[in-house]
Amino acid sequence: MLVGYMRVSKADGSQTTDLQRDALLAAGIDAYSLYEDSASGKKDDRPELASCLKALRNGDTLVVWKLDRLGRDLRHLVNVVHDLAERGIGLKVLTGQGAAIDTTTASGKLVFGIFAALAEFERELISERTLAGLASARARGRNGGRPYKMTPAKVHLAMASMGRPGTKVRDLCNELGITRQTLYRHVSPAGELRPDGKKLLNLK
Repeated sequence: MLVGYMRVSKADGSQTTDLQRDALLAAGIDAYSLYEDSASGKKDDRPELASCLKALRNGDTLVVWKLDRLGRDLRHLVNVVHDLAERGIGLKVLTGQGAAIDTTTASGKLVFGIFAALAEFERELISERTLAGLASARARGRNGGRPYKMTPAKVHLAMASMGRPGTKVRDLCNELGITRQTLYRHVSPAGELRPDGKKLLNLK
């Protein structure tokens, strides 16, 4: 079964899906098998896309007018199509830069394989840049990454410190290596245990 997905970038009515709808109908898709979102492709909340992907079954083919109607970016696009392939679902692009993609054919799979390789290349570059940035920061005496997690010992120190007048929360957080949010999830401004603190100390 053929299932079509459409999307416009603006939800204010300045764009319509008429051109996409006509092309999808001409490709043999029934009107009741069309899904439409009116939102930016950068937004994670695309309910009709979620419904469309959920409705697809093994042997179906998802048809889109252009590649940019489906994915937020290359990585997201590759992940979506990989998931479809795992479920035995094909993808066909009608026009634009991805018009050669039809994963129900051998040549179409080859073209998409190139896209997947580029996405992997992009991930490797991002990883390399991140590691290089952390190494550079460490060389300058700065440690990157997330702050250390709260520990039972830190909870006890936080309780004692927060209960004393004059304690500066920022200095305490720096000393314990935690964020202000983490501190307040475990200990109140008066030095009393909060639910997360009790849980960490195995108290009820």
